[in-house]
Amino acid sequence: MSWSRCRFGDVVEVNPKVHLETGVEYPFLPMEDIVGGRKYNPPTQTRIFDKSGGSRFANDDTVLARITPCLENGKASKVKGLLEGVGFGSTEFFVFRAVKDLTDPDFVYYLAISDIIRQPAIKSMVGASGRQRADKGVVENIIFNMPDLPTQHRIASILSAYDDLIENNNRRIALLEESMRLLYREWFVRLRFPGHEHVRVVDGLPEGWERTIIDKAFVILGGGTPSKEVQGYWQDGEINWFTPTDLTKAQAMFAEESISKITADGLANSSAKMFPPYSIMMTSRATIGAIAINTTEACTNQGFIACLPNERVPLYFLFHWLKDHVEEFISHATGATFKEITKGVFRQLPIILPDQGTLLKYEDTVKPMAECVLNLQRQNKRLSEARDLLLPRLMSGEIDVS
Repeated sequence: MSWSRCRFGDVVEVNPKVHLETGVEYPFLPMEDIVGGRKYNPPTQTRIFDKSGGSRFANDDTVLARITPCLENGKASKVKGLLEGVGFGSTEFFVFRAVKDLTDPDFVYYLAISDIIRQPAIKSMVGASGRQRADKGVVENIIFNMPDLPTQHRIASILSAYDDLIENNNRRIALLEESMRLLYREWFVRLRFPGHEHVRVVDGLPEGWERTIIDKAFVILGGGTPSKEVQGYWQDGEINWFTPTDLTKAQAMFAEESISKITADGLANSSAKMFPPYSIMMTSRATIGAIAINTTEACTNQGFIACLPNERVPLYFLFHWLKDHVEEFISHATGATFKEITKGVFRQLPIILPDQGTLLKYEDTVKPMAECVLNLQRQNKRLSEARDLLLPRLMSGEIDVS
């Protein structure tokens, strides 16, 4: 196995030229669609390219956030699956491309997310507070030890095995979540629930269904911000304190751990309210409608409404009802500084509750699918942790792969 001292800009093209036609529609990748720690984040939208454009990339390139806090949060992605081979995205991306016969494209991705590149990039940040950007020249001039091409292939293959399993699990999660969503709409929007053909319609609703308002259907709680004195790090006796960033970053059905914590004793000295496991958290400010089920006792900040299921309104029906009404919630949001749907407005929104028998059938049907989603999320967490432990050791040559 041969390693040599290299300058990053000599073995990787930084912001390579990509030809895009002005006025033509291409896949577009915004920064908010990148999930830190996820190798593949395919564009889910298209935009017309103009000269102001953004970062341009092609299949097999790597994009890495260059702005705070996205760079610190590990926002990066390997580009693949572009039908025309090219696309563009946020102006706040670096684009890295492997050099033929020198670097492996997957190795370049893992190099980009390693501390070898990320830490010097973070330290090079300049600009106004909150809008600092990494310096391209500093990144290009990073000197590091690089293995020969066959060794790069082997290192990339080992790490890719973990990411491929994660990607496969993500596809399974997406299929399960879509199945649950379609089942919800089939039963409760199209009204084709089991036995519907034998149920009378009374005042526009199937018999046994009722119209009510949220305030009479289930309990909601607001969040609060704990004081600095009671915020800490993970230790026994501390509770997850979720912020909207936790939900938008994870983009997952279940939320198991937050970045910030609050001590159990500190709850008495703060405005935060604790709610039980398997409640539903929904962001109520700015990015309204990010929704997840917490699996532990938790608190939220002011940007949330926490919805507590009960015997009348069970967990998975409530979760999918909330997901299905996000556009309605957004339409009720007000505010000059930032848009928000207030708890007072939310409590008065109408909800149609199916009969108890139909709700229980729905819960029994989707619960195994939801539990499978949770198990796959937990598998991905373990795979990510194993990959992240291996990454620095492989990239430094500490582990011999010859």
